[in-house]
This record gives sequence, C-alpha cells and structure tokens, in this order.
Amino acid sequence: MMVLPSVHNLETFAELGGSAVRGLQQTRPTALVLNAGSSSLKFALFELASEPLRLFEGSVSRIGADDSRLKILDGVSAVLTDETGPCVNHPAALDWAMTELDSVADVDAVDIVGHRVVHGGPDCDCPQPVTAQLESYLRKLIPLAPLHLPANIEGIVAARLRLPKATQIACFDTAFHHTTPAIARKTGLPREIERQEIRRYGYHGLSCEFVIDHINRTEGKEAASAAIIVAHFGAGASMTAVMNGKSIDTTMGFSTLSGLPMATRCGDIDPGLVLYLLQAKGMSTSDLQSLLYEQSGLLGLSGISGDMKDLLASSEACAHDAIDYFCFQARKRIGALAASMCGVNRIVLTGGIGAHAPTIRAQILRPLETLLPLRLDKARNESGGPVISKDESLIKLNAMPTDEELVIARHAASFAADDETASELS
Repeated sequence: MMVLPSVHNLETFAELGGSAVRGLQQTRPTALVLNAGSSSLKFALFELASEPLRLFEGSVSRIGADDSRLKILDGVSAVLTDETGPCVNHPAALDWAMTELDSVADVDAVDIVGHRVVHGGPDCDCPQPVTAQLESYLRKLIPLAPLHLPANIEGIVAARLRLPKATQIACFDTAFHHTTPAIARKTGLPREIERQEIRRYGYHGLSCEFVIDHINRTEGKEAASAAIIVAHFGAGASMTAVMNGKSIDTTMGFSTLSGLPMATRCGDIDPGLVLYLLQAKGMSTSDLQSLLYEQSGLLGLSGISGDMKDLLASSEACAHDAIDYFCFQARKRIGALAASMCGVNRIVLTGGIGAHAPTIRAQILRPLETLLPLRLDKARNESGGPVISKDESLIKLNAMPTDEELVIARHAASFAADDETASELS
C-alpha cells in the first residue's frame, strides 16, 4: 500500500486516486460509529469537524461462523480490506476490524464511540453517555427488543474492551418518536398497564432524523417543516408521519415486529391469532418468538428469501405474492399516515429497498395516483431520483439513501464540542 500524506477532505482523497492513507494523522477529535446487529457489525470512522468527515467504513458479517467476512472501504469507497475467517463474537469482530484499521489510522486514539441502539425505552429521548447505570437499564429493556438490544449491548461491551479510554454514547432509534402525541402512543390496553413501559414507540428514528435534516440543509426549514411521510424500507421496515420536523405517528408500535411485513418479521398481526397459536396449537413462547421474528415476512410468504433483491429476480409465483403483499401493506400505511396529518406534502422512500428498488417504488406509489395528488415520473424513478415525481405532482416524491452513521457522528461531534467547552471553562 502506498504511503500518502495526511489528508482531511474528500477532494484530496479523490485527487490522490481514492487510495488509503497509511499513518493518517487525525488533527481533530475522531468518532467510531458502531451498528451492531445479531450477526453483523457495521462501523465507520469519522473526523469530527463542523460537519463530520467519513474516513473509513466497513462491516463484519456472519459473526459466529467460520467464514465471517471483514470489508473496509476508505472515504471514497475504495476497498482496503476484503477477507474471510472465523469470528466468534462481537468483541472479536471489533478487534479484527480495529486491527486492520490500525494500519491506516490511529484507532486507539479514538475519542468517542457512538452506538446505534434500537430501543431506549420510555426515558431516553436523546443521545446519552454510556454508563454502568445506562447499560443496566438497557439490559432490562431486552424483552422489548429481544433480537436487537442484546447485539447493541454486545457492541458496547466490545468497544469498552477494545477502546477503554474512549467516551461511549448511545443514540436511540426510538428517541425521534418521543414527540408523538399521547393519542398515537396508546395501545388500547388498560390505563394502569400503559402507565409503565408499555406504549407504542416507533423505530428507525435515526434514519428519519437524517432525512429531515437533509431536507432542511438542502431545501430549507420551510420544506423540512411540511407534512412528510418517511418510508424506511429495508430488512426492517417502517413509515413515519413527520410534521414540523417532529414525529406525529408511525407504523411500528411497541415492538419491531409491528407495522409493515419485513424480511423475516411478520408485521401487524391479529393478537387473537397469537393467542390461538399459543393455546390451540400449543406453541411455546420461544417457538412463537422465532416464528414471528425470524420465519415470517417476505421469507415466510415466499418460502424463498427475505431479501427483496432475490424475490425481484425470481420467477416463482410465491416470490411475486410476497412482493405484492409488501406493496399492498405499504400503500395502506401511506393512506393512514396521510390521515394522521390530515394531508401530506412529500413522501420520501429510503433504506435499502426504498432507495434502490424502483420497481417496488412504482408498485407502491402508482396505484395511489387515484387517491392522492401525486404523480410518479417513470424515467426519474428508474434513474434513482432523488426526485421521482413529475413537476406537476402536488405531493413531492423522493428516493434517497439514508445515513444513520452520519447522524450518530453529528451527535458525537456535539458531545466533543461540549467537552471542549467544559474543558476551556474549567
């Protein structure tokens, strides 16, 4: 690998051919952003300026397998590392990634580690420093997000072991939805039960935050204050009604199971059916959890795959049935969220499917032209946006990638600035 001088902007990266920078000397605080999934660990290293600069990013996939894969890209998406090997757990995955990154950056000098944490419960409405008390609190919340929080906590433990001097902060997917009105948080259960942690929460808040902030930065406050539906379609999927930059309603409720059908999660289901499976079919709670979280959704409906790309490429009728069901449910939710706001000015489709699957976007949006004043532009949609509506459409339609890691890095930058201010005043 060639040795290059220290650089601090993407233009310089590009001028140097997008190569990695060995011995990169970070002159500003740095943040490592971690997104720990059940069998994966996504990461990104940022330099914290007024706008964080992404230096490197990557992932470890198939954690727990003998053929785990580590991939690292530099700031202009040039591949630095792409290798496989056994990786037993998240601490081992982080150590693997940091060892490779250490050849191009001083990762042991990382100032802040920012974590995407799916659930913050009823109390965490903004990013929080990770303390022993917070970690204990998150462990108590595991029953609220049983497939996500254990991995998120594993990421926190891994960072503490590998980077003990760094400040850790937790950024919650549920925090964005703390602004929803009380009526939208209710479950229909008795009041004495809802007084505690039982309520509708909402998820994919970091993605929503990125979308609204992006509109504000590129189009101004007035555009970001409009009635907007943010549709995050990926392996997990939810939609959020946003007015004046705040969450008003969302398709996900108490758990990450609810709302739209997802890769392997069922989406909304009649609670009577759950009781029937437990009582009449004799299913155990662990079997039922596996059924609802891991065997349903696109995977269960198609019997082929939970990956939308696989279903779109398939000629099997069951694959198309699964796609039709997803699009049908998405259309219904757009209508419901528009009703929550008494109108809608813009619909933004993001996430892996929302940003990159024009066929799915068309199948969801085109039938709505008879109900709502929106007009999808075929050429713009197929080219990938960011604007995919016709000029005369009264509802603006966007397709754009999200960047949850950047949102976390921005929060890390705020923490770093606060620490610097405190140091100057002390």
